[in-house]
Order: sequence, then C-alpha cells, then structure tokens
Amino acid sequence: MEYISLQHISKTFGQVVANDDVSLDVRKGEILALLGENGSGKTTLVNMLSGIYAPDAGSLFIDGKEQHFTCPADAIKAGIGMVHQHYKLVSVMTALENITIGEKAGVFIRKKAVRAKIEKLEKTYGLTVDPDKKIYDMSVSEKQTVEIIKVLYRGANVLILDEPTAVLTPQETDHLFAVLRRMRDAGCTILIITHKLNEVMEISDRVAVLRHGQNADIVDTASTTPEELTALMVGRQMSLEIQRESAERSEKPLLTVNGISLTDPENGRKLLDEMTFSLHGGEILGIAGIAGSGQKELCEAIAGLQKLDDGSIRFMDEELVGMTPLEIKKRGVRMSFVPEDRLGMGLVAGMDIVDNVMLKTYDESKGIFMDREAGIKRAEAVVGDYDISTPSIRHAVKKLSGGNIQKVLLGREISMEPKVLVTAYPVRGLDIGASFIVYSMLNKQKQKGVGVLFIGEDLDVLMELSDRLMVIHDGRVMDIVDPRTTTKEQVGLLMMGGAE
Repeated sequence: MEYISLQHISKTFGQVVANDDVSLDVRKGEILALLGENGSGKTTLVNMLSGIYAPDAGSLFIDGKEQHFTCPADAIKAGIGMVHQHYKLVSVMTALENITIGEKAGVFIRKKAVRAKIEKLEKTYGLTVDPDKKIYDMSVSEKQTVEIIKVLYRGANVLILDEPTAVLTPQETDHLFAVLRRMRDAGCTILIITHKLNEVMEISDRVAVLRHGQNADIVDTASTTPEELTALMVGRQMSLEIQRESAERSEKPLLTVNGISLTDPENGRKLLDEMTFSLHGGEILGIAGIAGSGQKELCEAIAGLQKLDDGSIRFMDEELVGMTPLEIKKRGVRMSFVPEDRLGMGLVAGMDIVDNVMLKTYDESKGIFMDREAGIKRAEAVVGDYDISTPSIRHAVKKLSGGNIQKVLLGREISMEPKVLVTAYPVRGLDIGASFIVYSMLNKQKQKGVGVLFIGEDLDVLMELSDRLMVIHDGRVMDIVDPRTTTKEQVGLLMMGGAE
C-alpha cells in the first residue's frame, strides 16, 4: 500500500525549475531508490519531503493525511528522518549527546532510560554504537550509524539516505545494507539517493527515475537492468563499461615519493606515515582508502601546500619538498592538481569562467596589466573542448551544475599540459554522464604520456579505471596491487588496515 504520496509537486528557484509536476508514491515497508542526473531534481524533492523546502505547487500525503511541512521538525513529527551525505553531527560531543541533542531539559537525569532506548533500537535493527564515544574519534560508518539512530530515536519510520555508501568500504556497505533490510522487514520505509547502479540493483525493491525535473518512470528492480535505468536517466542508451585504455608506460617514474611523513601538530597523530610509491607516465595510479586516511594531505604535500616532517618528493630529477606551489611552477615542473574542494580550493565561486581559467596564468603577465584576450581564448577553448554547458564564459562558476564546475576545473588544469595530473575525487557527486566524461578525460591524458594520480571513493570505478591501485590506511601504504587480479573484498580489507 502507498504510505507516502507526492502529487503534482513543482518547485522553482528563480528561473530554474527543479521539479516540474512530479508525482511519486512510496509503499510502506519498501526500499525505493531515487535516480537521476545532476540537476534532475532528486535532492530538491526529498528536501521537500524532509521539510527543508516547501513546494510551490502540489500536495504531500502521509498515510492518507495531507501534510504541510514548514521545517524539518514538522517532518520528524510525521515520522520522516533524513541522513544527509555530509553528516550533521557535533564532533566534540558524544554519540549519546548527538542523538539526544535538541531535547528538552532532563536528558542527563534520564540517561538510563535514553541508553535503554538506544540499546533497543540497536537490537531491533542490528546497529552498533558506543554512546560515550566522541564523534571526532569515529570512523565514517560509525558516524553514519549515529545519524541513523538519531532519526530512529526521534520516532522516524521513514528514512531518507543521500549517497549513503559514498565513502564506505565494501564490508561497511554490506553491513549497512543488512541494517536497511532489517528496517524494511520491520515495516520502515526507506528512500535512497545514489549514483551506484550495482547497489540500486542489490538493495532496492523499486526505482524511481527523474529526468530534467520530471517523472521519467518508476520500475520494479527485479524487472529492469542497469542499462535500462541509465537510458531512463539520460534519455539515451549508453555503455556502462569503464575503459582501461592501453598506453605506453614510461620506463622511469615521473614522480617518486619516498618515505614522506606528516604529523598533526594539534594531537601528534601521524597523517602520513613513511609513504613511498612512484608514478609513471602513461598510467593511472588509483588510490583507495577510507575517508581521512591521508588522501588530502598526500595531494597537498605533492602540490607544495604541506610542510613535511620527513621524506622526499621528486618530479623526475627535481626535489619538490620545501618548495611552494609558485616555486614549483617557476622551476618548470609541469604538474596540475585538482583538489576535492572544487569551489573552496580549486575555483573562486563568484568569479566567471574566464577569471577562473586565468588564475593559473596571472603571474605570467608582463607589467601590471593581464592579457585578458589570451584568457578569453583559453576559456573559450576549455568550454568548447569539454562541452561545458554555460550561458557564456562570463557566467559565474557557482551557478553551474556540479558536473560543469568539475569540467571547468579539470579543463583548466589539463589546458596547462601537465606531465603529472593529481586528481582528488574528480567524480564526487556527479551523475553517470558527467562521470564518464571525466573518465574519458583522464584516459586521454594517460594516452598522452601523463602520469595520473587518481584518488577516488567508488571502489568499482577505481578497480576498472586504474592500472595499479595503491591502498592506504591511517596514512600508510598497505599495498600496491594489480586491480585486474585482486578482488574488491581483498582491497576492502586493506582499506580497513587488515592483511591481504
């Protein structure tokens, strides 16, 4: 039976139509996957269901009763809870404090009753959490468990999950799916937003697809295929096979990292622990690891943004340790860096495409005036070469979709003709179409003899795209494996610090 009914929902933001007459019924006790490209209206739709937005038109019914949510608290009262992709937890507080945050006075007096309620939820759904553990000491999967318990504790029987497996290991994903199945079997209704079609096929009962803010279709998972779902999302048939293109690998490494270490000055924790590896031209070296294993620090160390405790980073015969990014560039080192924080570190959100492209070459201008004509030509080339959808090159990058923002960033870095390309999570949050464009961009660089360091979070993609796969845990290199002959489960164990 239908438990949630969204009828003729529309929502606009200025001139942008996010949802256009969308209708969707969700059954009690089912897992429904919500699919669609970036900008298809998925997040806007669930944000209205969770009380973050109010629809401009249309109606929302829960168990036959019409609802008018004005805030997330209204949705929680109606039994709807959402676990966002970026967790909404207070890191210095314990799990118990986060679960009960916002409750009226008396929590400390009722601690025994609160613990008993948490334990009952754990036993019912197969969840495990240490109520006294601080959030900053938790793994990603532990934080996710706290978020799930938090909404269940508040009485939710509808759970919305936004990209829940984005940074989980295969083993953690399996555990999450086991929990979700138990919740479904206990009568809970679950909506999952995800881009991972293999997981959609594994966990969902039905799949709803949005395209350009409208209903595309809703199908039973058992009677569809990933290829059919992709066609519904993008409006055309496309191959889901990620190509590992062949290329001539350079005999000598372009980049040699030897024994680099970095300590967190605040707590003395090793962020990088004697990390050693090499990167050759004509290869994609993938890096797999659970979130916070040293990926960010490694990228920044290579780019000259981190001051290391020890070790060496050599670009061919040039030692990079101790140099700033500008000094590295002035030495003629052809290296580009695509950071994970696109709009915080890679691009300036309020600036247009031209000015963002010129950020890499402003120091080359002779005199006090910048060569804007050259910048305009380069911006036009980036937009044309990478099919960036934008009203003009004078459009602010913050107003572009996530896929187009990433293409501006990658296109700018590739236009510098690097010999080494460092990319951190280049397809995070991108839909299938945009992701495959990025994979193609990386493969083309590899075929040109560029050494590509590819840090990713989707293990399936890493294993299909990479020529070698380096697995890291807690700042250490656990192993460098051949993804053609290593299983995903073996890599998952290494990611968690176990032996192969």
